[in-house]
Amino acid sequence: MSRPLPDGGLPAPLDPAPASARDHRHEDPAWRLATAFVLSRRSPHTRRAYARDIRDFYTWCHQAGLDPLHVRRVHIDAYTHELAQPQPRTGRPAAESTIARKLSTLAGLYAYGVAEDIIDRSPLTGVIRPQSRQDSVSTGLDRDEVGRLLSAAAADGTRSHALISLLAHNGLRIDEALSRDVEHLQTERGHQVLRLRRKGGHTATAPLAPPVTHALAVYLAGRTSGPLFSTRTGRRVDEPAAWRLIRRLARRAELPQADRINPHSLRHTFVTAALDAGVSLRDVQDGAGHRDPRTTRRYDSSRHNLDRHPSYAVSTFYAAGKPTETTDRGGSRPDGWVTGRGVLPG
Repeated sequence: MSRPLPDGGLPAPLDPAPASARDHRHEDPAWRLATAFVLSRRSPHTRRAYARDIRDFYTWCHQAGLDPLHVRRVHIDAYTHELAQPQPRTGRPAAESTIARKLSTLAGLYAYGVAEDIIDRSPLTGVIRPQSRQDSVSTGLDRDEVGRLLSAAAADGTRSHALISLLAHNGLRIDEALSRDVEHLQTERGHQVLRLRRKGGHTATAPLAPPVTHALAVYLAGRTSGPLFSTRTGRRVDEPAAWRLIRRLARRAELPQADRINPHSLRHTFVTAALDAGVSLRDVQDGAGHRDPRTTRRYDSSRHNLDRHPSYAVSTFYAAGKPTETTDRGGSRPDGWVTGRGVLPG
């Protein structure tokens, strides 16, 4: 016996049903499954992304005359193949990361359907998904470019400077920054901190460096409530507005990659800068809110720098030893190389 699914629908931007099917969506089991699955996600950002991916797939099924609840692996393979062809809107094939994300969304959707006894098995079982790239495809900035962007933000206004300072110094996801209220700014053990809600609904505490604290104080000018970043009318700044702001500031700063800069670029930059500054991978992972250290490593654009290859450190380690006839344990050794802890193994 399947569990009851919600009768209520999602707002149009989150409605996973294709526009042509919305008139009958309350009677459509596939739409009801999609609605329940999307509503099961905590993050509004995740719900929007999942709804968009499901809507694209349902539209494809509708055009192909397929029932989404009865598709098989061969249909998923056909959908994947079509995504890899030039797309009508862009004229380019979907990126492998995009295809992998869409398939991941569908895998979650159908796994939910299996768990709720709505379908017997997932059509995603056995489907080969594109491998994730070892390096992030987002565009990062170097130290000089960050400085130029911050200067452009300061010239633009106090809100712009506060937002760019927070993103550059703390590497927050844009929704993490924009979802905060002034009340989430607090003091803990002598640190100025911002209480966060991370991806997946997890909570975290981000300490704020002095430049960020100062920029926020100047911007807020004594305001103690409401959205941390608000419009002139008091409404919360949304993500599209933040994207437009950062792109405009990048052009004003005359960054060569200005047309590719977005909020995630500053998160990429934060991770790379932290690792270059000598912060341990574990601490950078915690600071960025990554569950997997491999995700953090993808953003380290300097990790292919040959100057950082361990062979140099190993060579220095070997050179620290001194030739001798005996070991520090009283034994002799033909090659005579020793370290502070004894002879290096042969």
